[in-house]
Amino acid sequence: MKSELGSVVWPPDPIKTERLVLREPEARDRTAFIELLASPEVGTYIGGPQSRDDLERAIPAEPRRRAGLFAVDLDGSMIGTVTLDERDPNHPDQVRPDVASVELGYLFLPSVWGHGYATEACAAALTWLATARPGTAVALTTQTANVASMRLATKLGFTEVQRYEAWGAEQWLGVRVS
Repeated sequence: MKSELGSVVWPPDPIKTERLVLREPEARDRTAFIELLASPEVGTYIGGPQSRDDLERAIPAEPRRRAGLFAVDLDGSMIGTVTLDERDPNHPDQVRPDVASVELGYLFLPSVWGHGYATEACAAALTWLATARPGTAVALTTQTANVASMRLATKLGFTEVQRYEAWGAEQWLGVRVS
């Protein structure tokens, strides 16, 4: 069964970069998903870690298909995720839905930070989107205190649209057109 990301049928064929593969999540990724979401380091700028016990109960053995979600694979193991999510202009927390229809998100295990994997994976996902939906504006939001994420936004070509206060911290919203 295929789902859609806007007008794009999901999932696409795996996307291969020099070191990584972006693919649909599989059952073997469950442990890595739990590690990501339970990690205090990963949770620093996204509301904190989730309870490992709650995640063990909530995350199914077989992943549900979700359009826009890529598992990022390095040498046969999931090391993170990249998401391309449709922005919902009717969501009460949605900031500036007028600037972009898709939002880029990413999470990587702390053990792989500092090797350029997030840049490589996000760039590959954005290149795929530019081919699948040319001219699509993409948003990226992050806390301004997240220096690594701000640096990644710059490397990927996002331009600042707005800074705003939310969730007790200054947030940054950038956009780029694919």
